[in-house]
Amino acid sequence: MGECIWREMGLATEEYGRIVGILGREPNLVELGMFAVMWSEHCSYKNSRAVLGLLPTTGSRVIQGPGENAGVVDIGDGLAVVFKIESHNHPSAVEPYQGAATGVGGIIRDIFTMGARPVALLDALRFGPLSDVRSRHLFAQVVAGIAGYGNSIGIPTVGGEVATHESFKESPLVNVMCVGVAPASAIKKAAARGAGNPVMVVGARTGRDGMHGATFASAELSPEAMARRSAVQVGDPFMEKLLLEACLELYALGDDVVIGIQDMGAAGLTCSSCEMASRGEVGMEIDVAKVPRREEGMNPYEVMLSESQERMLVAVKAGSEPEVERVFRKWGLEATVVGHVTDDGVLRIRDGGAIVAEVPAKALTDMAPCYMREACEPGYFRRERARDLSGVPEPEDYSDALMRVLASPRIASKGWVYGQYDHQVGTNTVVLPGQGTSVVRVPGTNKGLALTCDANSLYCYLDPWAGAAHAVAEAARNLAAAGAEPVGITDCLNFGSPEKPEVFWQFKQAVEGMAEACRVLDIPVTGGNVSFYNESSKDCVSAVAVHPTPVVGMVGLIEDLSWVMTPGFKHEGDVVALLGRTRDEIGGSEYLATVRGIEGGPVPAVDLRAERGVIELIIALSRAGLLSSCHDLSEGGLGVALAEACILGGIGARVRLPGMMRADRHLFSESGGRMLVSFPPSAADEVQELAGRHGVPLTVLGEVGGMRLVIDDAGGGGDPPGRRIVDAAVGDISRVYRGAIRWAVEQ
Repeated sequence: MGECIWREMGLATEEYGRIVGILGREPNLVELGMFAVMWSEHCSYKNSRAVLGLLPTTGSRVIQGPGENAGVVDIGDGLAVVFKIESHNHPSAVEPYQGAATGVGGIIRDIFTMGARPVALLDALRFGPLSDVRSRHLFAQVVAGIAGYGNSIGIPTVGGEVATHESFKESPLVNVMCVGVAPASAIKKAAARGAGNPVMVVGARTGRDGMHGATFASAELSPEAMARRSAVQVGDPFMEKLLLEACLELYALGDDVVIGIQDMGAAGLTCSSCEMASRGEVGMEIDVAKVPRREEGMNPYEVMLSESQERMLVAVKAGSEPEVERVFRKWGLEATVVGHVTDDGVLRIRDGGAIVAEVPAKALTDMAPCYMREACEPGYFRRERARDLSGVPEPEDYSDALMRVLASPRIASKGWVYGQYDHQVGTNTVVLPGQGTSVVRVPGTNKGLALTCDANSLYCYLDPWAGAAHAVAEAARNLAAAGAEPVGITDCLNFGSPEKPEVFWQFKQAVEGMAEACRVLDIPVTGGNVSFYNESSKDCVSAVAVHPTPVVGMVGLIEDLSWVMTPGFKHEGDVVALLGRTRDEIGGSEYLATVRGIEGGPVPAVDLRAERGVIELIIALSRAGLLSSCHDLSEGGLGVALAEACILGGIGARVRLPGMMRADRHLFSESGGRMLVSFPPSAADEVQELAGRHGVPLTVLGEVGGMRLVIDDAGGGGDPPGRRIVDAAVGDISRVYRGAIRWAVEQ
C-alpha cells in the first residue's frame, strides 16, 4: 500500500509499521481507515494521555470518572449529575453553523447515552477581533448554530463565555458543555457483553457526511483542510429529540434489555463498535450491508467511517429485539440488528458474506500509541514574568478607562449571544444568563445546580501553570458566589500542535497547574476533551497557534434553592465590602490590554489556600442568609465588579478605595481570591465574625444607593489624595456594557 495513503490519513510511518506488526500483515483499506481514525489524537489522546494522568479524578461523590461518555457525580437523594464538555473547533472554522450545531448534538448524546436527561447547555467561544469581517461572520454563524440546535431540541443554553483575540482569527474555538440528571442507579455504560447478544444501530440513517472527521480534527487547518467540508457533519435536532426520548424510554425497560450503548460520534461505527467491545472484554461482528443508509452506493469504508449524526449503537439482550424495535418505531425511528457480540476479542466487519476487516478490538483502543512529546519553555515566558509595569501611568480619565474596559468583548454583556438562545425551555432555569452564575433546578426537587465555564487565554499564554490554576479557582468562586458547593470539573484543553516543543510545554504546564488547583480545592476532574492542532496559516509555512485555552467547566450543588445568590446590588443602604486581599497585579489584565495596549507582564500570583478560604466563607455566608449580593472578582477587577453589580441591580453605589496603593492598581488589579459582597448593616457583625473565622480580610468600601456609581480614592499614591475618580450614571455604564458586542457585530 502506498505510503501516501496512510500519511494522508494522518498516520506516521512508525505507526503504520506498528499496525503491520499487530496484524502480522498489511492492513486493507477499510482496516487502515479504522486505525487512522481510532489512532488520531481526537480519539486516542496519544499526545495527551500521559499528561492527563496528573489530574485528580476520584472523590467521595464521583460515580464515574474519565473513560466513559461523560462524568457522573452523586448529588444525594438517589440522584446524579452527568456532565461533559467537548470541542468542535475545526468543523466550526470550515462550516460555522453546522460545526457548532453538531457540536451541540454530539455533547447532548454523550449525556443521554449515560442514561441522563439533559437539562442545560453552556458554551465557551473564542474568535478573532470583531473588527475583522470573517471573525464577525464566524461569530454570528456559530451562535446561530448553537441556538438552532439547542432551541430546536428543547434544552436551555444557560451560560458560557466569549472572548476575542488575534490568535483565534483563523482558528476559532467552539467548546460546548452539557449537563444532565439521572437516578444514580440508572447510569448506563458503553460496554458490550454476552457472546451472541445482538448489536443494533438505532436512530438516523447513515450517509457520507463527516467522513474522516476525527482525523480532520487532529490536524492543522491548512488551506486543503479548510476545503474539506465533507468532514463536517450535518445535524438534525428534531431527529435527535426523537432519539433522546426513545433512548430514555428504552432504558426504562431495565438492564435486562440494554446491556451497553454508545453514541456514534467521532469515527462513527468504527469507534462505537471497537470501544464497546474493548470495554466489555469481548469481540463484535458487524455486517455493514445491514446498516440503514440514506445514500446509494456506499462502500464498507464509507459506512464504517461515516460520522452521520443522531445515531447510536446498542448491545441488547438476545430475544429483546422486538421490544427495542417497538420503542424506536413508536418514535418514528429505525432499530436494525447489524451484528452480534463474540467472545474472541476481534472486531470483524462483514459486507454480506465477505469479511472486509478483521482487527483485535483492543488494537484500535488500548494499543494506540502514547507519546510524551518534547517540551521546551518559550522564549517569551521569563521575559514577561520579569516585565516591570511600575512605569505604566495612571489614566487621565478613570471613568473613560472603566467604560473602555466594560466595552471589551471579554467583559461586555453577552446579551447579543444569549438573547438568541432559549434559556428558559423546560422551566427549570433559576438564574438566567446575564444575571449571575447560571443556576438550574434539579427537576422535581428544591436542589439546584450552578454551572460555569471559565478560562483566561491571555493568562495561559503568559503563564500556563498560573493561568490554568486561576481558571479552576475562578470557576469555583463563580459557583460559590451563587451559593453552590463545587462538586466536579470537566475540561476542554485547547492548544496548538503538540509536536511543537513550546506548545507541548504550555500544555503540560497548564495540566499541572489545573491538577494542583483541583487538589487544593478538592474538586475532581471527571472527564473532558483535548483539542490540539488549533493553528493555521494561509501560506502553510509558519502556522500560528491559538493562545492556550484550557476551559474549565464546573458544576456546583445547591442543596436548597433559597441559598441562591446573585451579583446585583439589591437594597438602598446596604454595606458594600470586599473580601480578600488586593495586590498590585495588573499584568495580563483586561485594563492593561484595553486601555494601555499591553498584553503582557506577570499574571497575578496564585494563592490556592486563600482561594479555598474565601470559597468556604462565601458558602457559609450563603447558608446563613447574610448576604444581599455576591460577585466574584476576576477579569476587570474591582472596577468591573462594582459596575456590573450596579448594572444588574439597577441601583448605584458610593465607595471609597482604601489608601493601600495607587487607584488604578486597586480598581483594575485582577488578584485572585476576592469577592465583592453587599449586606444589610444589621448583618455586619456576623459577616465580620465569619470572615475572621475563615481568615479572610474584609474591607468596607461604602454603601448601595442612588443611581450613580461614585468611586473616591483615599490617596494611596494618587495625586491629589481623596479625589473623586469615577462619577457615572448607572444608565450610562449600562448602555456601554449591554451594547458593546451588538454594536461590534452589527457594524
